[in-house]
Amino acid sequence: MNLNWEAFLLNQQANIESGNHVVFPRIENSCNESISPVTHLNVLTVSGNDAAKLLQGQITCNVNDISEIKSSLAAICNPKGRAIATFLLVKKADTFLLILPIELLETVRKRLQMFVLRSDVKITDSSDELCLLGLCESGQPAKPFVNDTFQGITGISLPGLIKRSLLITDVDTAIGFYSEYINDKGFRLASSDDWRYLDIVSGIPWLTLATSEEFIPQMLNLDKLGGISFNKGCYTGQEIVARTHYLGKSKREMLLAECTTTTPPEPNATIINRDSNDQKGVGKVLLAHQNQGTCTMLVVLQETDLAYSQLALKDDTLTSLKLLSFQA
Repeated sequence: MNLNWEAFLLNQQANIESGNHVVFPRIENSCNESISPVTHLNVLTVSGNDAAKLLQGQITCNVNDISEIKSSLAAICNPKGRAIATFLLVKKADTFLLILPIELLETVRKRLQMFVLRSDVKITDSSDELCLLGLCESGQPAKPFVNDTFQGITGISLPGLIKRSLLITDVDTAIGFYSEYINDKGFRLASSDDWRYLDIVSGIPWLTLATSEEFIPQMLNLDKLGGISFNKGCYTGQEIVARTHYLGKSKREMLLAECTTTTPPEPNATIINRDSNDQKGVGKVLLAHQNQGTCTMLVVLQETDLAYSQLALKDDTLTSLKLLSFQA
């Protein structure tokens, strides 16, 4: 995190916890409009004359469809078609920005660097130069993954039932924008964990170190989110991803679930069906968010188990999981 940005957040009475969680004191505020520091995601920049060509051969979406007004979710896969990381791909002029969890940024940077060779491509960790903000506004949600540029800020609309945008800008602009919306426009201070929750209920499948290379992109609903192109040509892992699509063999999918617990499960925790003697599990936890006694999570389950009412965490078999509909 940029030191000036960190100092500004601390001056706003933020508590910066491990894992880049930024927490603010809870203040009674009836305003539904809010702004969050998105400090758990960072920006990897890919630039140069051959940047688009390099990315086209390594990621699931069609890079040629990305423009300054259109972004996309995508994944970078290993040769077995398993997603190493998921990210939001944004284009600014001739530069591509990959927005992804901090813990996987270096993994993806090294992976892409392997394929640069003599290409005119520069891959840079831009976390110290760029800031990410989460903005929730009143009004109808915009079409997802459409870009809007204003006041030196690029905003990307996100899926969900509320009007929500991820903002990218430099540190000084972020500080000014943040101050204006809190002090002048009356927006509510929201924690980074609040933004994580909105990503979860909207079905955005961020991976972690624990879940990296565990799932093919269709198991993360990336096809439903427009993050996979099936006619763009070859990329690493494409054969498995395409075969799964055309043969209809993806027997797992990502769903939203909740349970009552005071201890949220870790990513990649096993889910079992209590009606079955098979203790190997019927699914995995992708991400979880704890709010007092309720835990909301993204889970990847076998399709044959979707109708079962006896889903539970393997490490807490007394806690039942309830499947929900995405808020998107």
